[in-house]
Amino acid sequence: MSVVFCGICPHPPVAVPEVGRRESEEVQKTREALLELGRRLKKSSAETVVIISPHAPIFHGLIGLNGEPVLSGDLASFGACEVKFQLDNDPALVREIKNQAAALGLSAMELTGELAGQYDFSLRLDHGVTVPLYFLQQAGVNLPLVHVSMALDVAERLYLFGLAVRKAAELTGRRAALLASGDLSHCLTRLAPAGYNPKGAEFDRKLARLLAVPDVQGIMQMDDFLVQEAAECGYRSILMMLGALDGLEVEAEVLSYEGPFGVGYLVASFIPGPANPERSLLKKIEAGRQARLERRRAAESFLVRVARETMEEQLNLRPQSKDRFVPEEFDKKAGVFVSIKKHGSLRGCIGTIEPAGRNIVEEVVKNAVSAAFHDPRFKPVRREELEDLEFSVDVLQPPEPVSGLNELDPQKYGVIVRSGRRSGLLLPNLEGIDSAGEQVEIARRKAGIGPEEPVALERFEVVRYY
Repeated sequence: MSVVFCGICPHPPVAVPEVGRRESEEVQKTREALLELGRRLKKSSAETVVIISPHAPIFHGLIGLNGEPVLSGDLASFGACEVKFQLDNDPALVREIKNQAAALGLSAMELTGELAGQYDFSLRLDHGVTVPLYFLQQAGVNLPLVHVSMALDVAERLYLFGLAVRKAAELTGRRAALLASGDLSHCLTRLAPAGYNPKGAEFDRKLARLLAVPDVQGIMQMDDFLVQEAAECGYRSILMMLGALDGLEVEAEVLSYEGPFGVGYLVASFIPGPANPERSLLKKIEAGRQARLERRRAAESFLVRVARETMEEQLNLRPQSKDRFVPEEFDKKAGVFVSIKKHGSLRGCIGTIEPAGRNIVEEVVKNAVSAAFHDPRFKPVRREELEDLEFSVDVLQPPEPVSGLNELDPQKYGVIVRSGRRSGLLLPNLEGIDSAGEQVEIARRKAGIGPEEPVALERFEVVRYY
């Protein structure tokens, strides 16, 4: 089987009569369209509904799949505690979506109760799911549910997720319906939740026009500034859904659009048809990805290339280097820190104050392995993450003692805080650290040194390589 139906669902709680009361009439077009969407979904004979929500737990570069065996939620926070939902999950499909996402180079995680407790998020169904469910059930749809978190990621990778769902449905023998929950612009009027911005209406008009075709490539290439200015919450969910239609003829229809509260509500249905290789974007996505990787690698410094290649060696993606070339400028000892970022967020950072290797290159190799696979704050780096990782290497200059905070500058100098055998180090020019006092405080905490304990301070400069 496969994905047999796709749709876009807005999620205004006011559309539910038990919530909106008389105000529900203000979104009558949306309510009628959602019921029609439910009827079409039922006609598709889908066996499982997959809903992507922008109000589920959201992660950078990671797609969350709700792993609870029974999925529950309500509209109590909107004053309608009597509107409740309880549906079976589809664990086999969840597992296979995770597998197929990994095969396409995506990061997908099954979200468990243990993780929810550890990181303080909820696995209850959010209103991005419960509002569409209300109208699906009104239309007679009562099926197992897969609850998916929209991810913060680039368009191409979001698109690939839909393809992962389709492949998973094929392998599990499911007839699956894939719905993207999301509203459009939140700034259509002066009283809108995000205030007024004329770019909001422009975004909505353009997206509605592209969806009606559908022009998937045009949707993926929408101007980032326009998307940002629109203050939307559905664009990424839509991209994730559209991937399920890659390489297929599609019968698309925008069922309704309105924006009575300054928020754009669009309902659309997509019925997959026969294969059409000309409608596939996979080759273009792969070519774009490869071009980005080549540009990044061409711009890498020697030490960053050493760090990246070391990690690739550890993942068995290239042969182990036996006699690594050491340029003269790096044929000396120094402390080195290797930092790894993913989508702008730290993914690993390990270093040495006192050098342990024979030269700087050896120090980079050792610390690259530690940063990628042994930083206790993070899970080991995986193969599928490689294209999203960016490296930097800091070579420490000899530290010098200072008498107080007045001799520190967090933009120019790193700091070492020592008390007995305990020491803590913080690199210079770190985002969010603006004062010497804050710099020292963080270094104290890293070393387990109390705020009142006497310390010796040292400063150092670094040469940072990208």
